[in-house]
Amino acid sequence: QTFEKLLIANRGEIACRVIKTCKKMGIKTVAIHSDVDANAVHVKMADEAVCVGPAPTSKSYLSMDAIMEVIKKTRAQAVSLNESICCSFTSSLSLQASEGVTFIGPDTHAIQAMGDKIESKLLAKNAKVNTIPGFDGIVKDADEAVRIAREIGYPVMIKASAGGGGKGMRIAWDDEETREGFRFSSQEAASSFGDDRLLIEKFIDNPRHIEIQVLADKHGNALWLNERECSIQRRNQKVVEEAPSTFLDPETRRAMGEQAVALAKAVKYSSAGTVEFLVDSSKNFYFLEMNTRLQVEHPVTECITGLDLVQEMIRVAKGYPLRHKQADIPINGWAVECRVYAEDPYKSFGLPSIGKLSQYQEPLHVPSVRVDSGIQQGSDISIYYDPMISKLITYGSNRAEALKRMEEALDNYVIRGVAHNISLLREVIVHPRFVQGDISTKFLPEVYPDGFKGHKLTDLERRELLATAASLYVAEQLRSQRFLGTPRIPIAKSKRSSWELSVRLGDGIYPVAVSKDGSSFSVEVDGMKINVTSEWNLASPLLSVTIDGTQRTIQRISRNASGDTSIQFLGTVYKLQILTKVAAELSKYMPEKAAEDTSSILRSPMPGAVVAVSVKPGDTVSEGQEICVIEAMKMQNSMIAAKTGKV
Repeated sequence: QTFEKLLIANRGEIACRVIKTCKKMGIKTVAIHSDVDANAVHVKMADEAVCVGPAPTSKSYLSMDAIMEVIKKTRAQAVSLNESICCSFTSSLSLQASEGVTFIGPDTHAIQAMGDKIESKLLAKNAKVNTIPGFDGIVKDADEAVRIAREIGYPVMIKASAGGGGKGMRIAWDDEETREGFRFSSQEAASSFGDDRLLIEKFIDNPRHIEIQVLADKHGNALWLNERECSIQRRNQKVVEEAPSTFLDPETRRAMGEQAVALAKAVKYSSAGTVEFLVDSSKNFYFLEMNTRLQVEHPVTECITGLDLVQEMIRVAKGYPLRHKQADIPINGWAVECRVYAEDPYKSFGLPSIGKLSQYQEPLHVPSVRVDSGIQQGSDISIYYDPMISKLITYGSNRAEALKRMEEALDNYVIRGVAHNISLLREVIVHPRFVQGDISTKFLPEVYPDGFKGHKLTDLERRELLATAASLYVAEQLRSQRFLGTPRIPIAKSKRSSWELSVRLGDGIYPVAVSKDGSSFSVEVDGMKINVTSEWNLASPLLSVTIDGTQRTIQRISRNASGDTSIQFLGTVYKLQILTKVAAELSKYMPEKAAEDTSSILRSPMPGAVVAVSVKPGDTVSEGQEICVIEAMKMQNSMIAAKTGKV
């Protein structure tokens, strides 16, 4: 026996994830949505849906009054919540307890204790959990922040007490950065969590970020469901996660698991939760925080343990004891998750991108692939919410198999209409350091010190790309001569079988000779012959091509009449120009369009809301001076002048 009707006060992939389990358990679902989300996938999936207000989350998904109204109206017996409103909400729900409304998640006191980083650190110390040295009180102002930072010793981490998800966090290496970090972190914390209290602790340089999944019931039972390796991050937000970790031995795993369970029991925790640790190179681990919710990366744990965490949470909320003992929890195989974001990875490893998904196809035909998404073809990615498109999970009997499948899944993922980070994800999972398991939270800045530039082609890969692009061009020329399957003009000259082309890739121009033999092309590049075979289904967004016996999945993103074409090859999109030899010789007479000088304009690199302007017309500004602050997708970004000048 479970609940008859459950209200899901959330959106996106996590709302869809909860609805899937509810359907499996025979529970009716109620979705809430803002007016811009009226056609969202979670709204269509639920049995009932109610609009709770305009786009900003504070006026819709986080509006307690509106959600309370929906609970009364729909007579939902249970509520699954967005963690940002859990604290204030559970206090109201305790008022509703008499009316029989159950909260899917831990009790109020556990959420409040663990949601407050200052209180949670003190509780962890008392529960004999290893903690990071730092200041346990609340920092009053920037001057006090500098004094505390000097006492602890640089570098320090300034973070929001009520925070999470990388919001309201700054690393400071000196006094000036501490003052700036205090200002930005408190503003971000106030806008994201409605609480601007900050704490300061020692920043552990070059650690791994490893977390333990815990599951506890209302009868005093608690389990640890192994670890998740979450070290690949940008701006303190996770990008790639896996379970188990390559770094932990059984002893360290057990020690971390037992400390996580001790903390859960200390706060009388009941539900699924995550205890996050920083682990240094000597396998010393320190408590970071406890998340009192279902984490974004929970699917990798589900893959290796076989448990449905949402189902376990609903059972615990209903008052059932856990069905498993610690000895029952296995590590079966290996799972990897990539967070696919609508972001441009070439700008600071990912600045948000908005737009409509004009074409969208998940790689579900690849074996052992799971995609948790809350969008579909035609969905809008807006400035109001997180830019996540989906969570792409692959599973294998070992790590190498899981990574190989991830590579294939990323190549087969079709996303058009917004910028996305698939090129970055694919480069990370094939990087030798990642493959060896040699990672830390500094992985991205260390591997790409000058920023991410996409895949660097080897000579062989460059020839493969040129040969594929030329073959694609010729296949298209041949298709355009045919009309309903027959030659358009019967008296036309006999068919051509060879083409001489000029292909521009980057700064190089390469002569390419193509000759046709059945459905395959023989292509000469750099004096070397390459054989390219495919079915050449030019209407499909995915093209499976065999190049000298090697199978590759490519995507042609765009093309135009002047020979420009964009091809996604090995995860990265390359721009090429393919011309016949004659057209290439004539192209030198075409005038080039002069590039616009943008050094005296400040252009926001992403869409967002202007939250502060630091200058006025007539002011003289110097290079590097802050001009304004833009808030995009819950993060604040300082915009600076590129040169000295007058506003």
